[in-house]
Amino acid sequence: MTVKDEIEARLTAAFSPTELVVTNESHKHQGHAGDDGSGASHFHILIRAETLAAMPRVARHRAVQKALGDLNQRVHAIGLDAG
Repeated sequence: MTVKDEIEARLTAAFSPTELVVTNESHKHQGHAGDDGSGASHFHILIRAETLAAMPRVARHRAVQKALGDLNQRVHAIGLDAG
């Protein structure tokens, strides 16, 4: 399972989103800090879910980070558009 697949599976299980788009943006960061050469270091997540929409912005980010668990240590950067 790829890191992208893991992100999608964990967020789907945690939030049952109405919209979820996980984009691997690692290619944009080749040679930059945090690029480990794996091709799975930088992601952008767009997620829409009822549960998240009811939370303040910081709480949404914390909830997503909690759902991702150990992936937070394996991925250098995650851009998040949650609501």
